[in-house]
Amino acid sequence: MTAIHHLTFDVADTAAADAYYAAAFGVGDRIRVRGGQPPTTGFRGFAVSLVVAQPSTVDSLMGTALAGGATALKPAAKGFWGYAGVLRDPYGVIWKIATSAKKDTGPASRRVDDIVLLLGASDVGATKKYYLGRGLPLTKSFGSKYVEFGTAPIKLALYTRRAAAKDLGVDAGGTGSHRLTIGADAGTFADPDAFAWAPALVPAHEH
Repeated sequence: MTAIHHLTFDVADTAAADAYYAAAFGVGDRIRVRGGQPPTTGFRGFAVSLVVAQPSTVDSLMGTALAGGATALKPAAKGFWGYAGVLRDPYGVIWKIATSAKKDTGPASRRVDDIVLLLGASDVGATKKYYLGRGLPLTKSFGSKYVEFGTAPIKLALYTRRAAAKDLGVDAGGTGSHRLTIGADAGTFADPDAFAWAPALVPAHEH
């Protein structure tokens, strides 16, 4: 079964970025960085979603991220599906931090229950078919609107680029590199929207 083990972002200052991600989100080596900043403008076509148990955890993670220099795109607030906020970190990556709960039911925590890579696809149906052909396990599918794959420890979700941008509170326009490499055990390739996949470098106990 295909698993996504880590995400690598291209940044100008790797030491500063490593320190930022450790302090802001505390998800360990699931998030990695490497030097270099390929040209890009506007929306990079993806976001990382951190799914947590309750609103206080959303507020805590949003707080440390913003304190470290992130910009709020959507302040944390209650919505139809729960409680969530969206921000852009100092390195241009968009994060959505969300819970299905609308009130706290336990002690304060910074625990992240799920990490989901949200990709904005130009054609969700075609990209879904592409990933199924590569053996990714489908777990949810709502036609051409939303698709999710069970690639834990990091899940993969697809929706249209326009829908993704609207959900995240940004303009859908953008060109150039995604500045993202998906580390998985699916081989080396680029998907129909040029998202790059490469073999994961993980400790032996994770295999």
